[in-house]
Amino acid sequence: MRGNIAQLMQQAQKMQEDMQRAQEELAKVEVTGNAGGGMVSVTLTGRMECRKVRIDPSVISDPEMAEDLIAAAINDAVNKVNAASQEKMGAATAGMQLPPGMKMPF
Repeated sequence: MRGNIAQLMQQAQKMQEDMQRAQEELAKVEVTGNAGGGMVSVTLTGRMECRKVRIDPSVISDPEMAEDLIAAAINDAVNKVNAASQEKMGAATAGMQLPPGMKMPF
């Protein structure tokens, strides 16, 4: 029984190290969300920090359309960051089943 606990503790330690590494890698990731066929683009880091916003000058003449395109580009970038996060965290927790509704990182 003691061997099983020691093995479980080793696995938990490795998973913790893998998750830390995945979080560090994710922080370095940059993704770009687009809207309006590239008329608006937003670049976010894996930590959801905005690095760049590019707006085609033709969009500025219609403020409502510009607002909608900016929101859509941000949402596209956020979805891409979330997908990258799930991929990296999924690799870090490979084989470990989490209870339903529990998300990584905690």
